[in-house]
Amino acid sequence: MTSTPLSPVDGVEVMVLADNYTDMFMTQDTPLCRRPKFLPPQTLLAEHGFSCVLKVRSGEDERVVLMDAGVNPACVLHNASLLKIDLGSVDAIALSHGHPDHFLGLSGILGSMKKDVPLMLHPDTFLKRRMNVPAAGKPMPIPRLDASALLEGGAAPQASRGPRTIADGMVLMTGEVERKVPFEKGFPWAEAKIDGEWVVDPFNDDQALVVNVRDRGLVIISGCAHAGIINTVEYAKKVTGVERVHAVLGGFHLTGPLFDPVIRPTVEAMKAIGPAAVVPMHCTGWTAINRFMEEMPGRCLLNTVGTTYTF
Repeated sequence: MTSTPLSPVDGVEVMVLADNYTDMFMTQDTPLCRRPKFLPPQTLLAEHGFSCVLKVRSGEDERVVLMDAGVNPACVLHNASLLKIDLGSVDAIALSHGHPDHFLGLSGILGSMKKDVPLMLHPDTFLKRRMNVPAAGKPMPIPRLDASALLEGGAAPQASRGPRTIADGMVLMTGEVERKVPFEKGFPWAEAKIDGEWVVDPFNDDQALVVNVRDRGLVIISGCAHAGIINTVEYAKKVTGVERVHAVLGGFHLTGPLFDPVIRPTVEAMKAIGPAAVVPMHCTGWTAINRFMEEMPGRCLLNTVGTTYTF
């Protein structure tokens, strides 16, 4: 693997359009985050899904990237409207991986976006997938991303396995993440059909977005981090050649009893990396979020839908 230099930018805003948690009484702003302020009948919607908008600034230039699209397009469209986010301003879409809580919302929001908007993804995002939970008794199919529907909806898919920059070089997509951390062993209940056989899903399509903020370091945003959030952070450092990590946000996939043994070593490894801000969302889970809050006070922030983070 060759490194992919990522030029520093002046700043990035990350606006959360879809996540699992909302709280209308969390309204206190800080220099890092700006909380939404709505009262009924206006209210933001939460769901088991993830979507955010990145606004990246370099000099007079600004680029807008939509990362993932949640489950229900009504959620993203409703929240974007309340937050006054113009989806028509999006320069590119980046899909973190091929699970429906990250792509199903696309079906209803592409009509609000530019025609032929670039849709950046890994080719394995289109794999046929299922969940094989032992207690369920039999495998359960899950929705599959439809390439023809994307084209009909007005997107222009661009598949790549390796790291690449998007948004005129301001944002890096990691591509396939190296797996080196021994305690990050994947998700054995998730399966994919590869070469005609159902196998434990390797999630080769799992990737993150990375922004290099001048004088601060890397801001890393993961969708689910099925590759492991520590693997993801370490790989982002390796690909960019930048050691300093300023912030890590997104889903860390530590929810449920299957991942309980992974929580402590993950938190300890994140403390050793030492980001100024950690914002666990979506599939990180209640237990892991609380552990991060306890172990990284003042640096770990509880996310709510509609929050904007400024780096």
